[in-house]
Amino acid sequence: MSLRKILLLLAGLAILIALPFSQSNYGLLVLSSWLIYSIAAMGLNLTLGYAGQISLAQAGFMALGAYIVALMTMAGIAWPFALIAAMLLCFVLGLLLGYPALRVQHHFLAFVTLAFNALVILVLRNEEWLTGGTYGLTGIPRPEIFGMKTMMATPFYYFVLGLFVLTALALYGIIRSPWGRAFKGLRENPIRANSLGVDVRKMTLLAFAIGAAYGGLAGGLIAQLTQYIEPHSFGLPISLKILLMVIVGGAGFFFGPVLGAFLIVLAPEFLRFTEGYYLMLYAVLVIVLMVFCPTGLLGLAERAKNALKQRRNPQATAWTTKAALDSNGEKNQ
Repeated sequence: MSLRKILLLLAGLAILIALPFSQSNYGLLVLSSWLIYSIAAMGLNLTLGYAGQISLAQAGFMALGAYIVALMTMAGIAWPFALIAAMLLCFVLGLLLGYPALRVQHHFLAFVTLAFNALVILVLRNEEWLTGGTYGLTGIPRPEIFGMKTMMATPFYYFVLGLFVLTALALYGIIRSPWGRAFKGLRENPIRANSLGVDVRKMTLLAFAIGAAYGGLAGGLIAQLTQYIEPHSFGLPISLKILLMVIVGGAGFFFGPVLGAFLIVLAPEFLRFTEGYYLMLYAVLVIVLMVFCPTGLLGLAERAKNALKQRRNPQATAWTTKAALDSNGEKNQ
């Protein structure tokens, strides 16, 4: 990573650290929600954006993580063990859900993951003895760190920010590792990746499992943020919302889910001055963005960057394009 990018990241982190000094409690809760959904979207981005495996089950994994953390912390178990248990269970279930991806692809895989999400909601709704059914669970405790409770919005925001930074660093390490290159090869051409020695079966399962673990962590944090959960809070609209975050920000871009979550979570707040019309305006903006920028905002920025390079050095770009075309021609032969 270049020095310029490191400085920009440090500047962004400094802004996030300083935000509580200028925000109300409600504003901090909204920002915490943005960071939590960013974690869930980062997990889906690994599954969809890097490995090319579509999933509509991220809300189901969030539901499982939320209920595990809620039940364990309400039973007196410390929050680190609860969050780790949520991530481990979701990791295992993600491995199991990845098996259909070895046989079906595209919209068929989307239906399979959608069925898993619906199954999770049905189980949580019907097992009233454990989950409270449609009444849900209330009174979920927030974490206590070094004897300091995070009941107030500011300490909890910093708690979520810390976990967000840790999960982002972990994901960056995965993407920069040989696993990350294998995920990209799986996305571009599974047959070619297999011919180059990539274990397609293993990488497909890992893509689902790691993305599911991120969803479980995000669900546990949502439970602690709201301190109340019920099954329908994790239905299909939430899965579609997380999918939209990845697509709007830019699938396959590291910061795409963070940017997408920022727009999806915070844009309605900025449009509330329109009163009853803000949801309509929000929907129109999303539709326009998807029509004119299907690769997401970071995809649009990448295209603009390439166009600027072409204008600055058209001869070099022409040679690069010619070499790429010649290479494709040789491969097709």
